[in-house]
Amino acid sequence: MDLHALKQFLVVARLEHLSRAADELRVAQPSLSRTIARLESELGTPLFDRAGRLRLNEAGRLFREHVERCLGELDAGRRAVAEAAREGIGTVRLASETFLTITDLLAAYKHAHPDIDVELRQMPSADMHRALHAREVDLCLASQPIPEDGLDSVHLHDEPVWLAAPPGHRLASRSSVTVRELRDEPFVTTRPGHWQRRLLDQLFTGNNLTPRIVCEGDEAAATADLVSAGIGLTLIPEMARHARTRAPVAWIGIDDPACRRTLTLHQAADARLSTAARLMRATLTSWSWTTAAE
Repeated sequence: MDLHALKQFLVVARLEHLSRAADELRVAQPSLSRTIARLESELGTPLFDRAGRLRLNEAGRLFREHVERCLGELDAGRRAVAEAAREGIGTVRLASETFLTITDLLAAYKHAHPDIDVELRQMPSADMHRALHAREVDLCLASQPIPEDGLDSVHLHDEPVWLAAPPGHRLASRSSVTVRELRDEPFVTTRPGHWQRRLLDQLFTGNNLTPRIVCEGDEAAATADLVSAGIGLTLIPEMARHARTRAPVAWIGIDDPACRRTLTLHQAADARLSTAARLMRATLTSWSWTTAAE
């Protein structure tokens, strides 16, 4: 099969839209349509449902998994050969939902290994399982559970998550509150898919409540500043609470044992890690996470 056609198929499968895929690939839409049609003819079955909007069908989803693994292995092979030819230690690709709380760790890694290229990719945990199996990244640092089939995973750290309130808020002097006491409070949080939003939704759902969200976005680092400005409340983990740039807010415990964050490191079980990736894994697993939160 033509590798170029397979790469184009993955873009169409991701976007499920021919014209947008053609724009991203910078090819003419009729040419892209013919490429997909030839691929389907070679496979002997349609890969997309075309009734109304273009949708990847079951055969397409199955084929996409194999294509991602195939192209991922080819890229891994290219990187391994480049590493051997250079007699170097390669590049490490690390994905995380946020890098705000591991900047010190990354600085220590670069200080110890200045010649290693570090590629950071921010992504929601929902995308990590696929990205690892497609060899798009070497390691993933997740703050919420992801499917672990075909992965090697190691628990790194568990920490409490705090309620941050504006200074002067009616709850600011409290040491702890219940979720029910927050039923009418406005919340500043991240979009669905981020761990903060998932935890907030879980806490409220567990009490048959729905959080009142007045602001949602992708900048988790900005939530404390918005809280300090009086826009609403938010959830912030212990490590971020001690970040050097943290805005002035009141810190309040939430009386619920589920109000915690767990950090887990994942890699594909059958992946051959570069020396750079093995060194990053060693740094992550030996890092003093408790000290980092102080």
